[in-house]
Amino acid sequence: MRIEALIQDEYLRFALIIVCSLVLTKLIHIIIVKYLHSLAARTKTDIDDLILKHATAPICSSIIVIGTYLALLSLSALTPYKGYIHGAYFIIIVFIASLTISKVLSVLIGRWLRVQKRFEKIPKLVSTIVTAVIYLIAFLMILKQFDIDISPLLVSFGLGGLAIGLALQSTLANFFAGLHILTDRPINVGDYIEIEGGLAGYVEDVGWRSTRIRTLPNTYVVVPNAKLADSVIVNNSKPVLEMAAVVQCGVAYESDLDKVERVTIEVAKQIQETVPGAVKTFEPFIRYHTFGDSNINFSVILRVKEPVAKYLVMHEFIKALKKRYDEEGIEISWPVRKVYYRK
Repeated sequence: MRIEALIQDEYLRFALIIVCSLVLTKLIHIIIVKYLHSLAARTKTDIDDLILKHATAPICSSIIVIGTYLALLSLSALTPYKGYIHGAYFIIIVFIASLTISKVLSVLIGRWLRVQKRFEKIPKLVSTIVTAVIYLIAFLMILKQFDIDISPLLVSFGLGGLAIGLALQSTLANFFAGLHILTDRPINVGDYIEIEGGLAGYVEDVGWRSTRIRTLPNTYVVVPNAKLADSVIVNNSKPVLEMAAVVQCGVAYESDLDKVERVTIEVAKQIQETVPGAVKTFEPFIRYHTFGDSNINFSVILRVKEPVAKYLVMHEFIKALKKRYDEEGIEISWPVRKVYYRK
């Protein structure tokens, strides 16, 4: 009877609900910290660890808010103010939920856009946009809860968004093209690429609007992301840095092609073994491919360790090959035309 009397006392009931919510909060916190965190630590990914880290405080805060809400409703003295209590409770819960969702989505977006350090601004920018959208939705939900007509606001946001979208059409196109480049990853920072128009260089940074390329003369070229995404890209750094260095050559029709092949490969092997940047273990070879106007044309295939090394290797090879051809009496003809006169 004494316990029933205590429970019927609304102030004691108020205190009991508060104490129970605090005890439950403490138990939930212990379970999350000691058990769920240890289970998450055993997994291969750290996403669950980060989600638990960001969700622990909101979960505990929600239990306290719910307990306080129920305790306040148990007081008859606050009956005239139940509407305000409901409103305050709804606002706090929506705020906590929005905060939790935004943090969890930030973690997921950061992992989805897992990129190199130079790209770290993009996930932050996307997370900021997503967070703004979540809080905007929460604000509209609160207005709806209090029976505030949001139709004019929706119309205003729609017209404003349309106007902003039209004004920033080019900027938005570059922004989403940048996201496409980051997620599809046809290029990475440090890659040596060539794009349409003859532009070639190292990728220095992929920003939210443009990509910066450092050319071999050590100048910056800023390419809009939309243009880069629509271009044909030759990535010389993928799948590996090693690449072929192909030199086009030709010899006169009177030449002994077996001798030409032997001499050319000898020179190419010497270049492969001595010139910095060449792959020393690679066996160079040649392939005849065209009967030209003045020469029989062929390709010499060498191999270099990185894209820019081919310039020095090709340079030294052409010099050495010309010198050896002169010594061997192998002729590289210049264009010749024969003119016949009819009598």
